[in-house]
Amino acid sequence: MSLTVGRLAKRHGLSRSTLLYYDAIGLLRPSGRSQGDYRLYDAADEARLAAVCRYRRAGLSLAAIAAILDGPSDRRPTVLESRLDTLEAEIATLVEQRRLVLRLLGRSEELAAAPMDRARWVALLRKSGFSEEDMSAWHAAFEHDDPEGHQAFLEFLRIPEHQIAAIRARAREASLASPAENPRPASPDAAT
Repeated sequence: MSLTVGRLAKRHGLSRSTLLYYDAIGLLRPSGRSQGDYRLYDAADEARLAAVCRYRRAGLSLAAIAAILDGPSDRRPTVLESRLDTLEAEIATLVEQRRLVLRLLGRSEELAAAPMDRARWVALLRKSGFSEEDMSAWHAAFEHDDPEGHQAFLEFLRIPEHQIAAIRARAREASLASPAENPRPASPDAAT
């Protein structure tokens, strides 16, 4: 099966010029050419384009997609974790902006009803004077004294499971390194 640039673009809801651009930057090269010198794409090319489209929907840049598809196999998790961190920072910013708008509108009842989440918790700790080191120490002490409670608390903040695992691993490592120097439990922000 060979598809022309127009047919492949249509199948994936893209413009022909998008595929031509992908070819120009080396992201998606046609596997062949017709006798009339038209670009032809095979099943492997289409599978690569499907991956490009998935990663674009996840908000990855074309450079990041190329790094995943053409780089070493261990590059994918690094790029995706970086994107996840960016998304979480953007969400935290939006949540804070929402709170500010609610305050400006005088709708404090909606503010009070907002559930506690990672962004609110970190903001509260920072307003209380906690540094990144203080927040890390907080996690280390919490993990050392009550591992199950620490897990439950992180779940309560609606932190994704893979991040909870990373936070707890770093907290365990920190508490083993110097348990006497960890007077209070480390923030979800500091360990991620």
